[in-house]
Amino acid sequence: MPKVKYILLDCDNTLVQSERLAFEACAELTNEVLEKHGQSERYTVDSLLEDFVGHNFRNMLIGLQKKHNFTMSQEEVDDYVARELGAVTRKLSQKAVECPGVTTELNKLKEQGYPMSVVSTSAKPRVVASIEKVGIDHFFPPEHVYSAATSLNPPSSKPDPAIYFHACKELGVKPEETLTVEDSKSGATAAKRAGIPLIGYVGIYGIEDSKEKMEQMAKTLTEECGAKAIMYDWKEFQDCLKKIEA
Repeated sequence: MPKVKYILLDCDNTLVQSERLAFEACAELTNEVLEKHGQSERYTVDSLLEDFVGHNFRNMLIGLQKKHNFTMSQEEVDDYVARELGAVTRKLSQKAVECPGVTTELNKLKEQGYPMSVVSTSAKPRVVASIEKVGIDHFFPPEHVYSAATSLNPPSSKPDPAIYFHACKELGVKPEETLTVEDSKSGATAAKRAGIPLIGYVGIYGIEDSKEKMEQMAKTLTEECGAKAIMYDWKEFQDCLKKIEA
């Protein structure tokens, strides 16, 4: 079997520890929306992560309307999406840090001659702010950063595989000739639906949650999303890559 022709990487909580920071910024806006529409429930960062991890803000607003039975106009949704992007991008460009060991592994891949790209649900300005802040942007030229929220018309969100199909088409590779790394069920489901071999990364749960959550996620990514390998630490990437290439 030929070696993997392209390595596609999720960004949030896979390359960069960004989800919690992003959810801090959007929890305030989410609660503002609920208040405005006469809803009594309020979200904390944790409860928002629990309900919506792996989803972009536009998708979250759709989910909120369904869950709490209210309706927002398209204009209002667009306005909140723009405000959230500004707030999150500012926060990430100040505070984002890489997932442990990412730079070391990306350097190895570059030396080995693997081309790499970012395939994210999040809006492109947010992704670029994250990778610039942690100093890995030189691995990913701007035209190789693909965003379901920005690169597609109409915008989409994982678990819809559209962004993976788009990236593969742009890069001139078949989905099965690539591999990807995902940390969330929605991202991993998108990869599965696109027919892309998947490495599940669960190291972030060890940092943000608990050992139990990490094991639970490893099980979900393997059993439900068909991950070919599970990575607890980026140091294991080369072994996972060999496993997929074999």
